Amino acid sequence: MFLNARPTGSLILLDGAGCFLSLLRAREPQRGLWELPGGFCDGFEAPFDAAMREGREELGAAVVLHDFVGMYVGEYLYQDELLPVLDSFWLATLAPGETITLDPDEASEMSWLPLAAPPAMAFRTMDRALRDAAAMVAGATVKKGSRRE
Repeated sequence: MFLNARPTGSLILLDGAGCFLSLLRAREPQRGLWELPGGFCDGFEAPFDAAMREGREELGAAVVLHDFVGMYVGEYLYQDELLPVLDSFWLATLAPGETITLDPDEASEMSWLPLAAPPAMAFRTMDRALRDAAAMVAGATVKKGSRRE
């Protein structure tokens, strides 16, 4: 039996003023904690396409994906089973003229938080991606895959 990681696509949506969009989870696991917009790939969907789709579904808005931040192995509790995930993150912005309308099944609120000092997120992969994104935005070299957390 193989226990393969499930791929995801996620956004680090930037506002151009040093902040990123964080959503307060409305469902388990980790309900009530901050997260980034994103989710599991459907069938043979690529993570890039999943990130775009999740932006439309969770934010009610089209997004523009920019630099790839990285892929991170993590875990997700589903029906009392801890599953491996392979989370992929992109820097993103709202498409011109778009406004956010949250899906209340996904998020109970949103906030623009400082990328340089994010709070603890619902999943460790998000913490790692935000740290790498902050370094990318600041112009630092990010060495991916150098250590396991």
